[in-house]
This record gives sequence, structure tokens and C-alpha cells, in this order.
Amino acid sequence: MSILTIVASITAKEGKAAIVKAELEKLMKASPSDEGCLTYKLHRDIDNPDHFLFYENWSSNEYFNKHMEQPHIAEYVKATEGLLEQFKMYKMVQVES
Repeated sequence: MSILTIVASITAKEGKAAIVKAELEKLMKASPSDEGCLTYKLHRDIDNPDHFLFYENWSSNEYFNKHMEQPHIAEYVKATEGLLEQFKMYKMVQVES
């Protein structure tokens, strides 16, 4: 299988962006050390500071699944419960021509 790319779109509820950003930054410290992680980058929308986007590359879907079971992911989910307006995740592979 090709490298797995994850694009995760996260929108904080109004007035909650600072808390959500702090929790996302914790993921930025922990997740790049997870086995199979090739790229783990957080972005913030310049026109909507409540909107964040993760761009990740994993060497396989299995490693990504292990990442999702890590304590730092569970801690993020608990810490941001009720603070998100929207969360969408896209699992993708590169189209080879």
C-alpha cells in the first residue's frame, strides 16, 4: 500500500479556539514520535482562526491505527469534548499516474 495521508479539518466553537489550539499543540509534540509517522503538521486558517487542519503522512494504515490508540489521542479527545464545531478526517493515498 502507498503512504497513507491524513487530512483532518477541525473547527473550534466560537470562543474556544485558544483551548483547542493548546490541545492540538500537545499532539504536535507527542505524535511525530509515534511509530510510522512520516509527517505531522498543524495549520491554522488565516481567514478563520477557529479552523485548524492537520496534514499527516503515515507509512501504513496500521501505524495510523496504532497512533489513534495512543494515550495522547485519548487525552486530546477528552480535553476538547464539547469544544468542536466540526471535525472531519480524510484518509487518502496518492494517485499514481
